[in-house]
Amino acid sequence: MSAAEPQQPVAEGDQSHVPPLTTRVVIAEDEALIRLDLKEMLEEEGYTVVGEAGDGQKAVELAREHRPDLVILDVKMPILDGISAAEKIAEESIAPVLMLTAFSQRELVERARDAGAMAYLVKPFSKSDVVPAIEMAVSRFTELRALEQEVADLTQRLETRKLVDRAKSVLQTQYGLTEPAAFRWIQKTSMDRRLSMHQVAEAVIQDAAERQQQKEQQKEQSKEQSKEQSKEQGKGQ
Repeated sequence: MSAAEPQQPVAEGDQSHVPPLTTRVVIAEDEALIRLDLKEMLEEEGYTVVGEAGDGQKAVELAREHRPDLVILDVKMPILDGISAAEKIAEESIAPVLMLTAFSQRELVERARDAGAMAYLVKPFSKSDVVPAIEMAVSRFTELRALEQEVADLTQRLETRKLVDRAKSVLQTQYGLTEPAAFRWIQKTSMDRRLSMHQVAEAVIQDAAERQQQKEQQKEQSKEQSKEQSKEQGKGQ
């Protein structure tokens, strides 16, 4: 990776999320039993529920009042649905949003993402599903904040985000990093080398392409060597 790489990425060990970096949560779910179950799951994992709502409008008000670390919204709610509420919360950059939905259709997931949701959970879910989804939402929100600070222009920011996503995928595949760890490596390398994250991401992708090209060349060389050996063996017989 030449200029952009101070050292190769190293997979992180299994790090406990308790006490979590994200502690203060607002939850909005119009079904009281599901809301209660979710609150219990969160509290058992070390989170603090600072506000509860049964509709999207109340969720937005609670988010503005408490400025939590995370807002969890159900998609289907009265007064203001979860996607509309997510849009308002995202516009004001209050907190990352995690969506809850009973529908796994791609269209709904894309609508939630376009509205500003950082991650989603399909109901019914278990406690083991909740924590990774929260960590994903918070991680992606942190990434967006970092990109906003580095790139002012919206179009360039979107391009950089796409490039960083590709670089993260490379780091996850080649070095076994988690998505948050891959972003942290890109961010740290950017700071250490005084390069933009765009430049670091480009270097990661270019390095991966060069490695792939080398593998293909080695394959071709091996094939050629095998052919030559077969010819020599044929002559000797």
